[in-house]
Amino acid sequence: MLNTVAIMGRLTADPELRHTPSDIAVTTFTVAVNRSYVKQGAERATDFIDVVAWRNTADFICRYFKKGQMIAVQGSIQTRTYDDKDGKKRKVVEILADNVYFTESRQNSQGSSYAPSAPSQDYGRSTPAPVQDYNVSFSSGDSDDFTVISDDDDLPF
Repeated sequence: MLNTVAIMGRLTADPELRHTPSDIAVTTFTVAVNRSYVKQGAERATDFIDVVAWRNTADFICRYFKKGQMIAVQGSIQTRTYDDKDGKKRKVVEILADNVYFTESRQNSQGSSYAPSAPSQDYGRSTPAPVQDYNVSFSSGDSDDFTVISDDDDLPF
């Protein structure tokens, strides 16, 4: 079976770090994600997706991400049910974050302030690097840097 999801969008509020009674860090936040299609004559719709992160991933998010900042989340979908104050059964669908990533450079974060010494990796299960703002120019290359490959032979695999 497979349960994996990846989303990218903007935080709707500053994430807040909380702790369980057994002192485990947790944060919940909402990511606004634009839909990939637009109905003719209508504006692009946005989905607001709830995300929960635990332990070091929660610490990382609360330390380096702010409202309005773009974030990429990789994880799995989880569902849970509870009884509300009126005794009605409610169902919650949310993403359990395994990894989070910076998706824009510091200059493009629309006034959000990163910590000045943000690490090059998160504290989650992977080692993603923040997106760098590279200005790559191929005009300074030399044609001797490239080799012509003959395509008249069979494929090498």
